Amino acid sequence: MTISIAASDIQALKDRYEQAGQGQVFRFFDDLSNDEQRDLFQQLTDINVERVNEIYQLSVTSAAAANATSQEASVEPLSEDVFDSVIKASAKTRAEWETVGLRQIAEGKVAVILMAGGQGTRLGSSAPKGCYDIHLPSGKTLFQLQAERILRLQDLARQYRKPSSNANAGIIPWYIMTSGPTHDATYSFFKSNRFFGLNEENVIFFQQGTLPCLTFDGKIMLENKHKVAMAPDGNGGIYSAIQTRGVIQSLKERGIEYSHCYCVDNCLARVADPVFIGYCVSKGTDCGVKVAAKAAPEEPVGVVCVRDGRYGVVEYSEISKEVSEKRREDGSLAFGAANIANHFFSTAFLERVPSFSSQLAYHIAKKKIKHVDLETGEQVVPKTNSGMKLECFVFDVFPFAEQFSVLEIDRKDEFSPLKNGPGAGVDCPETSRRDIIAQHVRFIEAAGGRVEGDPEQFELSPWVTYGGEGLREIVEGKNIMANPSSSSKDNSYVFEQQNDVRMDELGSKLSALKNITIDMHNDVNNQDSVLEDSHQAFGGLGNSMRQSYGRMNRMISTRHKRQMCFYVAVAVSLFFVFYWASGWVGSSDEKEVHDAI
Repeated sequence: MTISIAASDIQALKDRYEQAGQGQVFRFFDDLSNDEQRDLFQQLTDINVERVNEIYQLSVTSAAAANATSQEASVEPLSEDVFDSVIKASAKTRAEWETVGLRQIAEGKVAVILMAGGQGTRLGSSAPKGCYDIHLPSGKTLFQLQAERILRLQDLARQYRKPSSNANAGIIPWYIMTSGPTHDATYSFFKSNRFFGLNEENVIFFQQGTLPCLTFDGKIMLENKHKVAMAPDGNGGIYSAIQTRGVIQSLKERGIEYSHCYCVDNCLARVADPVFIGYCVSKGTDCGVKVAAKAAPEEPVGVVCVRDGRYGVVEYSEISKEVSEKRREDGSLAFGAANIANHFFSTAFLERVPSFSSQLAYHIAKKKIKHVDLETGEQVVPKTNSGMKLECFVFDVFPFAEQFSVLEIDRKDEFSPLKNGPGAGVDCPETSRRDIIAQHVRFIEAAGGRVEGDPEQFELSPWVTYGGEGLREIVEGKNIMANPSSSSKDNSYVFEQQNDVRMDELGSKLSALKNITIDMHNDVNNQDSVLEDSHQAFGGLGNSMRQSYGRMNRMISTRHKRQMCFYVAVAVSLFFVFYWASGWVGSSDEKEVHDAI
């Protein structure tokens, strides 16, 4: 059924856009069909055009200020009180952090927020990037690898659960932020794969926001005559999305106090990393970030540092060569904390974001944007940058943290991004696959085992181990063959060995329980024997009494009253004798006890 739009409503919307200087979006409105008019009207109604103008002006002003400011004078390295390193920390310290993190997970206080709005366009795929197969021997996608890590971690945290834990204890809810182009495809992918073993109710999908694409002078662009050109508002759009999509409310209802937030394209991401969680919780952190040491001063990555007296990220292009090459006394780069988009947030911090959201600057990204020529009405597919997208970055909230913490990790264990297409040689499917397999081989070797054959064909399932734990008792002193057909067999072997170990542990417990049960059974049998003896004794007494009763009846019936009186007198006398004797024995016992005391 077609719903007509009142002319007054159309005019009111036109006036609003004219006042905002964006009246060009109605250039072709009168030429559209009723359905096309309705679609464009609805889209323009949903856009906060005044806010779009504010964001544009703020972005332009911020960009101009950044270009005019001497970055060398305004940036400082991180201080030691906010910086720690997994690499340099002692084994005891790491274990303490991990224990704290596992306890938080066991108590149901930890969630995961995944930024997964991107498509695999650079990878030659139109599907969501998380659906990409990097050609591991198992064929697992990024989504599946991360889902299985959550399952394994929930199992590891189970040992810390308390008997009185609530229903959400030990569960890590997974909030997956999608975008308009990827939302339906992402949900369908999870649905068709049965959520990779996770409970559907614990996998929550929500869409990030979008903003209109703008010309270089800030005018809203039309993709075609009846549709505004829109783009996701950057990974920093997560903050507005969790407010408007009900995520904050869900976190509070579940009792979640801390969230681990990361990007889908890091194949080595330690989802809900208990070491990171424990580290941040131990320091009372409200906003934390993982970093990796820069490989070289010229590596084109953003750096976490102090900027204008506040924590933030400075892009590689924003600092001079001299600043990027500065070193500390130990020889490490002073500005070497490379940002890897891996964050910790307290729920209280996420709730506080709206109070300063108007101060968050959006960044201008010049892009080749398909659009309609307002003069000819023809669609243009540009070969050069034709407009801009406004993006907010996830690290833009750093300056507003009250307790900021930075944890350095080992790059080879936790960071291998997938940014480029096959054959690129860097941050591509081949390097992602290489880094995962190399990590799995290290897990085996650290546990005392050895991988033989082609290591490129070796893989461990996250179901088997999260970070190398639980392998020593299975592979120590053993050689595991890696070949094109053995990967699944090796995983099955490790699974089987794990099951054997667990069955042995269960068997020991059952054996101990059996012994206890046998002892209890023997005790009961002994008690049954005592009861049986007592029953027989009382039975004999009953027979004697019945016989005495019979004799008494006979005596009465034969009028032997004298005999009856005699027996009664004897019985009474015996009663008093026994009564006196028992009292004397009891008194003697009490005296002995008293003397002993």
